[in-house]
Amino acid sequence: MTFSIENGQAGLGLALGSGMSRGLAHIGVLKVLNKHNIFPSIVAGTSIGSVVGGCYLAGKLDDFEEWALSLNRLKILSYLDFRVRSAGLVGGKRLKKTLGEHFSDTKFEDLPHKFICIATDLATGHEVWLRDGDLMNAMTASFALPGVFPPVNIDGRNLVDGALVNPCPISPCQALGARMTIAIDLNTDLIGKSTKAGNNYQTIAGFDVFNNSDVPPEQQKKFKASALSRRLFRREKNDPSLFGVMVSGLGIIQDRLTRSRLAGEPPDIHIRPPIGHIGLMEFEKAEELIKLGEDATEKLIPEIKAAMMVLLDPDVAKKCVEMDNKSH
Repeated sequence: MTFSIENGQAGLGLALGSGMSRGLAHIGVLKVLNKHNIFPSIVAGTSIGSVVGGCYLAGKLDDFEEWALSLNRLKILSYLDFRVRSAGLVGGKRLKKTLGEHFSDTKFEDLPHKFICIATDLATGHEVWLRDGDLMNAMTASFALPGVFPPVNIDGRNLVDGALVNPCPISPCQALGARMTIAIDLNTDLIGKSTKAGNNYQTIAGFDVFNNSDVPPEQQKKFKASALSRRLFRREKNDPSLFGVMVSGLGIIQDRLTRSRLAGEPPDIHIRPPIGHIGLMEFEKAEELIKLGEDATEKLIPEIKAAMMVLLDPDVAKKCVEMDNKSH
């Protein structure tokens, strides 16, 4: 059998789940897998998982990590181009411009392995698998949070966030021929969600525009001057903002739906970083999220290797293990 380890283990699928800012933990997971010479040949991503998956397969994961580590709340706000009369509160043009700098004219066909972005058809509620054509449009559709970002029209369909139908996309990996699937699930850390004492709104968005410790008062002026931003983000003590309620509502859907889907479509390896204490909009915690993803994956490396020896081609799995042993 002729096979290159660098090109991915035949039949190894990777399901990158949704979770907004928590999806930055995927970076840590991928770094550890690759460090141990474990490379997927099939990748499926939902929402932020599709963005990380696309960056990984396009060879731009390091660039994405560098960008993520540069984020703070002020920078995040700079990407939010609010619009009143539209299908979403945020136009998304600034985010698309950033993506376009790296993915302009990139097609699924340009990627080295099979890749699927999961989206939801707004009209029918159907789960949509995007796997050909423009990569940036597919990723944008996959994270188009309803009410926040406008739907993305692809082939006559208005598509929104895939987290509404399949938050941890194991079934697409299996459908594309994965003999073994590793799932990165960002929605199971229930204990972590109650670890911040004194906040009865604990992980509700985790995004306070008017927090002086995160955004200097002089930088808040343009947001305070906007009636829309005040209505969206202002909250009283111990009460969530309107934006927080919207985002956390999606978080509840993801949590419940993930459990249901995993019960019917269990992965061979289930990676669950302990990230429930981090809010869904706390992108400024990229360093912590990446580290938690690394730690959770490192603990499961022996289990992953054992599963590969059973489920994948023995020659491929053995070569992977031998290469990893040599590198350590």
